[in-house]
Amino acid sequence: MRGQALIALAALSLLGAACSSDPGFEGAKAPKIEAARNPDGTIDDRSMCEWKGREDREVSETAGPGAIQPNVRRVWQIVGTGEDRHRALVCREIDTNFDGVKDVVRRYNDKGESLHEESDSNYDGRIDTWLTFASGRLAEVRIDTDRDGNPDEWKYYSGGKLARIKRDTNRDGKPDVWEIYRMGRLERMGVDIDADERVDRWDHDNELRRRLEDDERRKEEEATAAAAKKSAEEQSAADKANEAADGDGNAEPSGNKQ
Repeated sequence: MRGQALIALAALSLLGAACSSDPGFEGAKAPKIEAARNPDGTIDDRSMCEWKGREDREVSETAGPGAIQPNVRRVWQIVGTGEDRHRALVCREIDTNFDGVKDVVRRYNDKGESLHEESDSNYDGRIDTWLTFASGRLAEVRIDTDRDGNPDEWKYYSGGKLARIKRDTNRDGKPDVWEIYRMGRLERMGVDIDADERVDRWDHDNELRRRLEDDERRKEEEATAAAAKKSAEEQSAADKANEAADGDGNAEPSGNKQ
């Protein structure tokens, strides 16, 4: 019953978020923008990478899958001098819907590892999704679902797996639903009923928790059994070695026989 209640609560939370947001936010009904033109007639693609006027930067333009015109820009930082001179990717931006405006930008450190990414997922000209990476792996995702410029959903990852989610379902700027994940699967959900930013009720998926605890117990038992088997094998090998050594020591030299 608890597991069913948890699923129902998750569904209601998502439904509430969908109902409270602008119905035109998703899909083909999402607002679109048109690319503006510069005074010289070229298209202003609203670049988010820093490269213009920089002598220490190089730029490449390529056409990604499905694109006729170049829609991917990579910006390289020139590092070192002489024989040590090389390029390091520091920024990449993409026009994903081919309207001439860049809507995704990702920045990198000097090792080529991802640092941050920002995107306009509904093409209304405003950033609504922010990604943060740690050691090149996804660590946090913030999403603005109601187009007010502020995130109302936060996702946190550990070891590449979803660990927890915070949601602001009543649009007051504060989280009121917390979801805790274990091994990438929803384990329990906390709800703030009185808007004090504290969990008033936890709903648990007891069936999932039982399965996970059984798996952990089984792994511990297998590890203990394997360790005991290894210890017994090592002891047996040591006993045989001692017996062989004792046998060699007790044997009489062949020259002493009468």
